[in-house]
Amino acid sequence: QVQLVESGGGSVQAGGSLRLSCAASGYTVYTVSSYCMGWFRQAPGKEREVLARLGLSGNTWYTDSVKGRFAISRDNAKNTLYLQMNNLKPEDTAMYYCAANAYCPSLGSKYTSWAYWGQGTQVTVSS
Repeated sequence: QVQLVESGGGSVQAGGSLRLSCAASGYTVYTVSSYCMGWFRQAPGKEREVLARLGLSGNTWYTDSVKGRFAISRDNAKNTLYLQMNNLKPEDTAMYYCAANAYCPSLGSKYTSWAYWGQGTQVTVSS
């Protein structure tokens, strides 16, 4: 029903920036505006964690570790979700995923609460 494809990952030095994209497709013409959208990351040996999410009304939420550095946004016309990442740190190294759900799961919910996922894009930050 909903397909998500991430892109924009890569290797950068600490302090650098990346913009991740999540191209959405499905039965709705503007999927990113019809679903709650989120960005997650998972480092080796760690649990998948939610970084940011964007509700249907445009409200945003960020986890403390990325607040002020990352920004979630969407382009409805392009049906694309973005994650602008600035001042990257080595601890940001992880596989990054975008996700979608018909509603925004409650904060603290497991990642399995989200119905649709992209394949992930690797972000590596070196010092």
